Amino acid sequence: MNVLIVDDEPLARERLARMVVALGGFRVIGQASHGQEAVRLARELSPDVVFMDVRMPGMDGLAAAQYLAELDPPPAVIFCTAYGDYAVEAFSSQAVGYLLKPVRQADLAAALNRTRRVNKVQLAELRQLPGMMLEGRTHITSRNRRGTDLVPVAEIALFQADHKYVTAYHGDSESLLDETLRDLEQEFEGRFIRVHRNALISIAHIQGLERGQEGRQFVRLKDLDIRPQVSRRHIAGLKKLLDQI
Repeated sequence: MNVLIVDDEPLARERLARMVVALGGFRVIGQASHGQEAVRLARELSPDVVFMDVRMPGMDGLAAAQYLAELDPPPAVIFCTAYGDYAVEAFSSQAVGYLLKPVRQADLAAALNRTRRVNKVQLAELRQLPGMMLEGRTHITSRNRRGTDLVPVAEIALFQADHKYVTAYHGDSESLLDETLRDLEQEFEGRFIRVHRNALISIAHIQGLERGQEGRQFVRLKDLDIRPQVSRRHIAGLKKLLDQI
């Protein structure tokens, strides 16, 4: 079986690689130091198993695993964590493969013997558990004719709903998402604010308000020509926020 190892600590990656090879029947085909690199290598190398560190700079392990779950076929994922009892309980309650750091050879062999593919429902539930203490995703998954793209959340200025779809606007590009505006609002609370029943805007991208015809108000967003309208219901909350930033 082909194995990909993902950890931001080089010594931890090398140690785990030696332990995997020592078991026999496994080949380490790649190593990654963060989630984005893991996604790229998984797409290129099609590993059977991925050892995924949970907390890493940039894209964390749960966010990367969410993308891996979209691959066809998806690899089995074994999370590696140093968090202690609460994390072990969280992963075991979701029937997800995990290893507690520092990894022991016997635990490694047992985890590989019961490898299973993680699914998106499990990942979403893990992220919501209080003990995980992880922020929302750093990247959003968008499907298109070429396949699947990863869009950095920090670059998104606007989420706008139109019937069944939500479009993420980032720079000169836009991406269709298979997600609801309500779920995005809950996940990115504190980073995005609702200004209309069909629009969430990035707080970091707000430049100001403009008054249009008939007293309507619109938001100016950095790096975006679109001016989303602010509904009467949300204008007071937005003005209060602007007074604070």
